[in-house]
Amino acid sequence: MALDAVRRIVVTGGGTAGWMSAAALARLLDGAYDIQLVESDEIGIIGVGEATIPNIKNYNQALGLDENDFLRATQGTFKLGIEFVDWGAKGERYTHGFGRIGQELMGVPFHHYWLRLRREGLVGPALDPYSINTVAPARARFMRARQDMPNSPLGDIANAFHFDASLYAKYLRSFAEARGVQRIEGRIVGVQQREPDGGIAALQLADGRRVEGDFFIDCSGLRGLLIEQTLGAGYEDWSHWLPCDRAIAVPCESVDPLLPITRSTAHGAGWQWRIPLQHRIGNGHVFCSRFMSEDEATAILLGRLDGRALAEPRTIRFVTGRRRRFWDRNCVAVGLASGFLEPLESTSIHLIQTAIARIVAFFPHAGLDAADIAEYNEQTRFEYERIRDFIILHYHATRRDDTPFWRHVRRMSVPESLQRKIELFCSNARIVRENNELFAELSWLQVMHGQGLRPGGYHPLADLPSTPEVKAFVDDVENVIRKCVDVMPTQAEFIATHCAARPA
Repeated sequence: MALDAVRRIVVTGGGTAGWMSAAALARLLDGAYDIQLVESDEIGIIGVGEATIPNIKNYNQALGLDENDFLRATQGTFKLGIEFVDWGAKGERYTHGFGRIGQELMGVPFHHYWLRLRREGLVGPALDPYSINTVAPARARFMRARQDMPNSPLGDIANAFHFDASLYAKYLRSFAEARGVQRIEGRIVGVQQREPDGGIAALQLADGRRVEGDFFIDCSGLRGLLIEQTLGAGYEDWSHWLPCDRAIAVPCESVDPLLPITRSTAHGAGWQWRIPLQHRIGNGHVFCSRFMSEDEATAILLGRLDGRALAEPRTIRFVTGRRRRFWDRNCVAVGLASGFLEPLESTSIHLIQTAIARIVAFFPHAGLDAADIAEYNEQTRFEYERIRDFIILHYHATRRDDTPFWRHVRRMSVPESLQRKIELFCSNARIVRENNELFAELSWLQVMHGQGLRPGGYHPLADLPSTPEVKAFVDDVENVIRKCVDVMPTQAEFIATHCAARPA
């Protein structure tokens, strides 16, 4: 293997994936490499990934971004979790909140004590009262975690963000260009491959320019211009598990209160997202075209907006799945070029972030290395598959049978890795996180319980304290959280004080 250095990095495509990649590499590689980004003003970006999970804070901190400045620039708001409406059964709702639920007692997770009391009829049916991240958004309250209060629920607040993805890309573009990234505007009309391995040599632009590089990052979106159309990396179709294949997106006017939560509402053949920003609400309807027409899906969406629509609805078509090879020769796919998982759990931007982190961890010499590429692909495969399983859970673990779509997903077979998790939970409420997969035990707990799965037992050590002791312990958690939320400002008040954007 040649140990010559990679010198020229070419990012193909802008948008969130392209500018996140360029900005991070400019920061982390500290100016030692020539970074160019090629994008065309003629090609629009999808930009539906306006909701995030808390890991986005690690990316922003790695770049040294000021959080209030970032929120002002992107019309951003805060997010404490996701509320699911009509998923387990029509008329039901639950919240997948970030952060802690209760606290351990004698080394046993909180939910085992709660399950014991629930079996005895001493607590209500929901987990929501036992996490500040689920109580606060129900009252439109928000504040940042108090680092000076580590033993209080106010120190446990875990947040992500909602923001305008196009404004975020614009913000990161300024950051990247200030650190030496060269933006090349132009439409790519051809890709030239090199000898003898068939890797990418250069991009051919419509005006005749050639953009040469040693290492290419494909952020060209669903079409996968380099990774698929040129290198033929292959695609693994997951639509037999995740049959939704369309999304209708439209923004609407804001309404009060400004909730620090994403909402997902299930409909007859899919679901609707609601993402509140400072200047508008982002909305979309993800659906399966086998069970619902585009006209019907659009009518459902427009009939369920909180305010006046601010644009014409637009349709996004996709096939859920992943590339068989995320890194092929001297090209790595990032963002939608690497695969598509519907934004039910707001993982799109996270997958961009982890791809960038892996690229840095396995950053190549000019000669590349098969072992590095294989490990990158294996780690990314595992991440995609475990997120896939978590999303399938929302569909499969339902009691809905009111439409052909819900009957289909309820009865379908699921991956063995997911089936094993379901069986483990349904036996004694045990949840095992494998190999640092993205969603931790508390995420699985909230969705499994919220969707209606009920374990046959719980950890036997939860029976050691007396019933009055356990009841007092669980009640104290609920009471302390309620009192903490009482002192929190509303999200609108918090944003007005710290990070209000100028009017759009």
